[in-house]
This record gives sequence, structure tokens and C-alpha cells, in this order.
Amino acid sequence: MNRFWRWVAGILGVLFLAAFAVLSFIAGSPKDAYGMVRYALPHMHRGTLKVGSDAPDARIVALDGVSRFHIRERTHERPLVLVFGSFT
Repeated sequence: MNRFWRWVAGILGVLFLAAFAVLSFIAGSPKDAYGMVRYALPHMHRGTLKVGSDAPDARIVALDGVSRFHIRERTHERPLVLVFGSFT
């Protein structure tokens, strides 16, 4: 029985390394793959927003990098557009 579990552990280890290698190739580097797994995957979930529904309130870090605020505190129910991207 001990030999069986060694084979299972070996096969799972090889599959894990293969999956990490493929993810590293897709992400660009092992560092980026680690960051993707560490930060992105635990927070992924399917949303429930539909066309025309209100966006959920979010807590955002201010420009000083320390204080935080809710979006609705600053917009007072006015429309707001957030752009996530690079302009360079």
C-alpha cells in the first residue's frame, strides 16, 4: 500500500508542476503565474449584475494611499465612470 501512495503523490506532483508550467507560459513568467494564483483566483466569482441594475458600492483607496472611502460617499448618487487601464 505504501508503494501505491508514493505513485499517487508522484503523479500528482508531476501534474501540479505541469499545470504551473502551462500557467507560467500563459501568464508570461512564473512570478506572474504565482501572482495570478495568489491574488486573483480566490476572489473570482460569477457576478449577478444585469443591464440597467445599479453597480454595487465599493470601498476604494484614496490617492494618499492610506485612507479609504466608499464611492457613494463622493458621488452622492451622481453617475461615475471608472476606467481601469493604461493610457501609455
